[in-house]
Order: sequence, then C-alpha cells, then structure tokens
Amino acid sequence: MGTDLNAPLGQGRRKRASRQHNPRRMLAYTLLGACVLAVVGLSGWSAFAPDRLIRTPATAEGATAIAAPGTEVPRGGDPSRGTLRASGALSGANVEEMLTGGGATVTKYTPRSRASDGPALISVGPTRGQDPRMAALPNEDLLEATPEGRLPIIGPDGLRPMDQYARPWSGARGTRIALVVGGLGLSQTGTLGAIQALPPDVTLALAAAGNSLQRWMQEARRDGHEILLQIPMEPFDYPSSDPGPEALLVSEDARKNLAELHRSMGQITNYTGIMNYLGGRFLSDADALEPVMRDLGRRGLLFLDDGTSAQSLSGTLAGAFDVPHGFADMVVDSELSRGAILRRLDELERVARRNGSAIGVASAFEESVAAIAEWVEEAGGRGIEFVGVSALVNDPQQN
Repeated sequence: MGTDLNAPLGQGRRKRASRQHNPRRMLAYTLLGACVLAVVGLSGWSAFAPDRLIRTPATAEGATAIAAPGTEVPRGGDPSRGTLRASGALSGANVEEMLTGGGATVTKYTPRSRASDGPALISVGPTRGQDPRMAALPNEDLLEATPEGRLPIIGPDGLRPMDQYARPWSGARGTRIALVVGGLGLSQTGTLGAIQALPPDVTLALAAAGNSLQRWMQEARRDGHEILLQIPMEPFDYPSSDPGPEALLVSEDARKNLAELHRSMGQITNYTGIMNYLGGRFLSDADALEPVMRDLGRRGLLFLDDGTSAQSLSGTLAGAFDVPHGFADMVVDSELSRGAILRRLDELERVARRNGSAIGVASAFEESVAAIAEWVEEAGGRGIEFVGVSALVNDPQQN
C-alpha cells in the first residue's frame, strides 16, 4: 500500500527535476528576465534623468508631418532654429490652368523647389472652417502681400478663404436661416455689445469705415462668428446719401475702384466675403461692377447682396465669374422697434419654411441686437438651424 502511494510522488519529483534542469528552458527564462530588467531600467532612466526623452519632428528631406493650417512648429525640436509654417499640399508644385476652345479647363502640374528646406506640413481633416483655437488667426497660405495690405487669395491647394473661415454647420437639409448683422466697428460700445449678446450662429459684418476692425474681428472669431466685410458703394442719390470714405463709385475707373476695395480688404483677415453698404447705383452698373466681381472670384470670396436694390446685377455678374453669391430675403429692422423686428423675424421664418432657407440682414442697433438674440433662442426650439451665411449662398463649386 505504501509502495503504491509513493510511486506517483517520486515520479512527480523526477518530472519537476527534469524541468528545472532543462537547458533550453533555463536559457529562455534568463533572456526574458534580462528583457524585463532592461525595460524597467530604461523607463526609470527616462523618468528621472535630467534630460528626459522627447519626440522631435522629422527634419529629413521629404519627410511629412501633420499640423493644423497656418500653425508653426519648431524646426527639429529646437526652438533656437526658428519655426516652419504649415504649407499646402501643392507647395512643391507649379499649377497652371489653361482654358481650351471648348470651354474646358486643363490643369497642368510640374515640380518646383519648396521655399523651405524642412518638411512639408500638410493639413488634414475637413477644409470647411477652422479649429476654434485658431479661429482668430489667419491661414497665411490664403494671404498675398500687396501695396494695399495683405489680401485674401485662394491657396496653393485650392482652398478658398470662404471655406477656411466659414462657420461649420450640420449639413442637414432642414429649415435653415442665416442672420447677418452689419455696421460693426462704427460704434465701439455698440460693437462690443453686439459681439457679447448675439449667439455665434449670427454672421457679423464689419464696416470698412469702422475703427479697431482687427480687434473686433479677433473678438468675433474667438466667439465663433463668421465674418463679412461691408464695403461702401455709390447709392442712387449720391452725394445726398454719402456711403463714406473709400466708397466704390460709378464715375471712377476700374483701377481706382479696385484700389479702394483692396485698401478696405487689407484692414482685416479671416472673412468669408464681401457685403455691400448702400450701393444701389453701383450694383446696377455692369461696367463698374464687373471688375469687382472678377476680383472676388479670383480671391475665393463670396458676395452677399443686401437685397435693397431691385436693379442690382450682382447675381448675373457673380454667375459669370464663379463668385459664390447670395441675396438677402429681408431687412428685419427696417422699422426700429422690438415688436416690429420680432414680427419681421417671424416672417423670415415663414419664408425659410416655405423655401428651405432664408437670409435676413440687420444693423447693429441696440434694439435690433436685443430682439435678434431673443428670437434666435426661441426659434431654435422650433427646429430652425441657424447657419453662417456662407452655407446658404449659391456656390458654383457645389453646383
């Protein structure tokens, strides 16, 4: 009986002894232990050493890093060596567009040397809108230096200022309204009050004749607003009605009007397009308006017509030069009282529900700002989506 019980135990001891003295298994255990010690040692060294391990951007020729558009990153991780600005995807290419006799556009790409000797920093993700943390800063690839200042231009990869600075929206095809409040910059207290009171879905139009426009642009962009630049244009009863300095006039030639336009455009950045201030006569004169529309199309900007002139040719000429274009459906504060403004806003909602969308414009009067802020909150509860005006213009690239 004792022998039978002891036999298995002896066999078990012999098996354990065999495992303990297996040379291959002992070698494997030894290597595994060495690896564990090496990892633990490296982790401790990197955590407590005076110079911790850091990951630096690649600087080899042809390397590609990823960054937000317009951002700057250290060169090789060494701030003393300066910074590199994010470049577009086509920064190493010459792009030529040729119009054929049949009306088709042929694009030719040829290589060229990059302006920088570092890596190409290519923006990824959606091209509509900016990272909110960068919304007050311009994308340097969308600016060109001119005697009148830094003016918006289509980027080397085809990105338009209209798309870069647009306020993102859901993309749903429900009932949408864009509200544009203009005249900002003319009154310092009124401008600050409008930026603080109006929800970010409201588009703000800064008057080119205003003051501190760069400051107001940055404040508005930080709060999430889309921006337009309001350009003074000649009305029918000029000079009885004076649109202000640097107005575009029918009596001036194209060179003078474009110089005035560019002086106004160079005051700020980060706007999606241009809106008229007055301008009934200028907008109805094809010879005067054509150079302006051609310039806006080349720069990737939209044009919003406030809809106050039935003789305006802005829609016709915008279509001829592929300019994203919109007409306001209604001036909501033509009568300056809270009750009248709220009634007009309700009427704008009926237009939007009938047509799918609508654009309303107003000025930054205290009564207008208060009524719009109140009404937007209520209308949002009825299923209205408020969008930046760029979402509702007729865009040739989307047709």
